[in-house]
Order: sequence, then structure tokens, then C-alpha cells
Amino acid sequence: MMSGSDRVPTYTRLAVGALAAGLALRVVGVPSIDLHGPLHYLGIMDPLCGGTRAMYLLTSGDLAGAARYNPVVFPLAITIPALAVRAAVGWITGRWLTVEPSRSVRRTLWITAVVLLVALEIRQQSHAALLMESWN
Repeated sequence: MMSGSDRVPTYTRLAVGALAAGLALRVVGVPSIDLHGPLHYLGIMDPLCGGTRAMYLLTSGDLAGAARYNPVVFPLAITIPALAVRAAVGWITGRWLTVEPSRSVRRTLWITAVVLLVALEIRQQSHAALLMESWN
């Protein structure tokens, strides 16, 4: 559906911010400061652990390395630019594309997202030794 205003501005801001952060990561490299929370040091990984390294490796062309650290970067690498293009088209034309799935489709998407998030958490926890290694 097309509308005259952005009906999901939070997604737009997140996408533009994430795109800028990804570009900065590619230019500057992986930060030397520690971005981990306290549970990380107890060996408890979260689904985003390894995400910074994975995105850096993905933007460097190392797909296998990116997948090893966190495979969630692949759908993000498609979604973030797509939302940024949507924003650019919306700002230029004043027409915003908004997808509004039915209630049953939304429920199915939420259930699928939760299952995939749990699977990612299990996967990341099984790679705790890799994710706790120093990057340098």
C-alpha cells in the first residue's frame, strides 16, 4: 500500500542508522573497545554476539567468516538496504510503501521469528568459545 507519509518511521530511522553504522564499520574497522555485556564474560552468548565481526567480514567479502560469527547478518544485509531505499524513494517522491499483512500472516511471522531467534541463541551459545576469542 502506498501512503503520503511514513507509517513506520521507527523502522526507517533504524535502517538508516544501521546502514550508516555498517558503512562506518567497513571504513573504520571493528572497534577496539569492548562492546560486551556482563553475561558474555560468564560464557552466556546472546543472539547478537559476533554481529559486529560478522558484519565487518561480510562487508569485506568474507561470507564464510561472517556466517561463522553470526549468520543473522545475511538477512540484515538485505533488509537494511531495502528499507533505506524505501526511505529514499519516500523522501524523494512523497509516496511511502507500507506492507500490511493480515492478522494471521502477522501471527505466523511472529511465531517464525521467535523460533528462529531461539535457534539463533542455541547456535550462538554452541559457538561461545569462538565468540569469546579476542579479535586481535
